[in-house]
Amino acid sequence: MDKSSYTRFSLWILLLPFVLWLLLLILLPHVDMVSISLRERVSARNYTFSFKNYTEFFIEPLYWRTFVRTAWMSVLATLITLLIAFPVSYYIAKMMRGRLKALLFILCLIPFWVSELVRTYGWMILLRETGLLSTFLQWIGLSDQPVEMLYNDVAIMIGLVYTSMLFMVVPLVTTLDSLDDSLIEAGYDLGGSNWNVLTEIIIPHAMPGIVSGCIVVFMLSLGNYLTPILLGGKDSLWFTEQIFTQFITRFNWEQGSAFGILLLILSSLIVWAGLKLSRQSFTNVMS
Repeated sequence: MDKSSYTRFSLWILLLPFVLWLLLLILLPHVDMVSISLRERVSARNYTFSFKNYTEFFIEPLYWRTFVRTAWMSVLATLITLLIAFPVSYYIAKMMRGRLKALLFILCLIPFWVSELVRTYGWMILLRETGLLSTFLQWIGLSDQPVEMLYNDVAIMIGLVYTSMLFMVVPLVTTLDSLDDSLIEAGYDLGGSNWNVLTEIIIPHAMPGIVSGCIVVFMLSLGNYLTPILLGGKDSLWFTEQIFTQFITRFNWEQGSAFGILLLILSSLIVWAGLKLSRQSFTNVMS
């Protein structure tokens, strides 16, 4: 075997785990889900090709309203997470040095050392009627009775932002850390204001980190199941709950597969639109 053949063989060996992962865990399950979604059960073991599962989505107002609500809430959670994470990330990346910088970054990681379920139950303990916040409000005299802060959109949003914060902070810190401090100093030396430096130097440099963080946070929020259900209660109206209901409660795999494909299409379109609006590409974001 000559050197070029050996190199190609080695390359294929290295790519084999990734190719198998892509084929067996992503492509084939999605192809199978599409095929299941395009069939209608006529008897126990007989199926016919049909678009009924997709038309049912548009006919039933509960389905598409929940679909739109989930998309809107996920976009809003992504924006709120970005607004909170950006100054935190800038402070860690550019203001801190040495051990203190590492310590602050580790503090951002600590909540994620436990599972999402435990973190969500922690918020339930804080926000419930007999929780710490309700007790504190009564103690300082702002309320004369227990306050129920769970089972509403605000509680869902708090949970989504808290759950996704790390995935916005990490790419932002990494990107901002590579920004040369001399560029910021030059911006001020040339008469730029804080706003000018932020919008013309810092944000353009951090844009790949902003986009990659927004993509991850949006995907996590859109596909989240535990947080909306536990913090929002039975009236949370989250689309992943509809998918769960079709698969597990009603054993309607055809309808559940159609809902899953629609959610995949929605997330892909919104990510594509975000990349176009920010004038970024997957190559720039992932580099």
